[in-house]
Amino acid sequence: MSIGSVPLATTDLKIVEGDRKNSTMICAPVMAETVDEMLIQMGKAKELGADLAEVRIDYLKNFSLRSDLSILIKQAPLPTLITYRPKWEGGEYDGDESQRRDALRLAMELGADFIDIELKVAQEFYNSIKKRPEKVKIIVSSHNYENTPTVEEIGNLVATIQATGADIVKVATTAVDITDNARIFQILVHSQVPTIAVAMDERGLMSRILSAKYGGFLTFGSIEAGEVSAPGQPTIKELLELYNFRQIAADTKVHGVIGKPISHSKSPHLYNSAFRALGFNGIYLPLLVDGVANFINTYSSPDFVGYSYTIPHKEDGLRCCDEIDPIAKEIGAISCMIRRPTDGKLMGYNVDYLGAIAAIEEALRASNGAPASSSPLAGKLFVVMGAGGAGKALAYGGYEKGARVVVANRTYAKAKELASKVGGQAITLDELKDFHPEEGMILANTTSVGMKPRIEDSPLPKEALKRYSLVFDAIYTPKWTRLLQEAKECGAIVVFGTEMFINQAFVQVERFTGLPAPKQLMRDVLARNT
Repeated sequence: MSIGSVPLATTDLKIVEGDRKNSTMICAPVMAETVDEMLIQMGKAKELGADLAEVRIDYLKNFSLRSDLSILIKQAPLPTLITYRPKWEGGEYDGDESQRRDALRLAMELGADFIDIELKVAQEFYNSIKKRPEKVKIIVSSHNYENTPTVEEIGNLVATIQATGADIVKVATTAVDITDNARIFQILVHSQVPTIAVAMDERGLMSRILSAKYGGFLTFGSIEAGEVSAPGQPTIKELLELYNFRQIAADTKVHGVIGKPISHSKSPHLYNSAFRALGFNGIYLPLLVDGVANFINTYSSPDFVGYSYTIPHKEDGLRCCDEIDPIAKEIGAISCMIRRPTDGKLMGYNVDYLGAIAAIEEALRASNGAPASSSPLAGKLFVVMGAGGAGKALAYGGYEKGARVVVANRTYAKAKELASKVGGQAITLDELKDFHPEEGMILANTTSVGMKPRIEDSPLPKEALKRYSLVFDAIYTPKWTRLLQEAKECGAIVVFGTEMFINQAFVQVERFTGLPAPKQLMRDVLARNT
């Protein structure tokens, strides 16, 4: 079966732009030191599209109880959730506990919409309320900054919180592994009362976004990047514009890019923009995965339907497939996985080489006017740096086009193993700097050397680059890697990783949605984000 005949995902789920598909609110934490600054921040949060503001009065300096609370609640441009978090629960307040409770009771009297009280002191707080205003809803919260307990333990915790008389349950845990989010989703799905459940840290990001799919009462979005009330919080803008938060529904199909690291990835920008433009009911997430098999086994529901694979998981992904396209099998790595809707089987494909080889051929043709009928790579000495998933794809792609392939890798054994599959030569990366059998060679870097944050690094000294007529770098963050900058200075044609990235993204969007990729839109989105 050729790559062109891949079965496509179902397209029976459509969204209408502008419709709100869930009731999960976006809450903006406000953490300024003065009342005036808090009011300004609330105004910004409203402009950005937040539904309510969490007013963190534990951040206020020189807090004047009645007057400050009155201004914050009565002049707030958004509904207010008043939180006075003590140090012992991860907040800033370090004073008398009875004064803290007094402040929260006063916030209720002054017309706050919600107040947050920690489980540890919830019973005493309830006992101290003489007359409760009808309007206010009480959130009883528990924060675990160490890990995410078992489903049974979280279930018991939720039951304990409910027993206090809480109007809304809040459970925040810490995601040590991305599979921890599954326990958060179970809590949301089975909750009998309105529930806020999130896993903190980068591995918990999906819990914050998919709370809209699983019926969370609210999720938190920061006003500015970096100014978060808990680790792993996205911004309001990211929730609304990058993840199309309002369009997430209970039947939204989940896709993502599996890698480690993953925060640098531009894939969510491309795929979510494409899904939105196509009216496709899907979301695409950055997935920081430590173990692929554990991830796949945990998220086995029919709604988790498609993944892109990046460093270092392309080979592990292949081992998790039920069926593998012959080309991916030959390469020994996948870049795309789709759950077949008819039987739930996981299908693996490799589209990396299509994107990269097409970009290299295009650049060679533009420079020497080679006819479109034959590949300008034919007969060329094609040096591939790295023997991982992307290296295998490039080596195989070069071999398919008639190039003489040389594989250079840190460990010789891996280079030899790959080179033998494509009738090529193997050398180590150390040997490559003195490798000079002929002029006008073509170089493709598939190692991570030079990727953000280590942008000063290059996998090859500048002096060695003079022997190459074209240099391609699979890295696309940054676009201009040090390798490409120095190759250009040496007079070589340079081909950006963004070209490989965009070409294979077109293919994957079509596989995920069953619809033609909006190519120009995706190019524009990538240009804005690189």
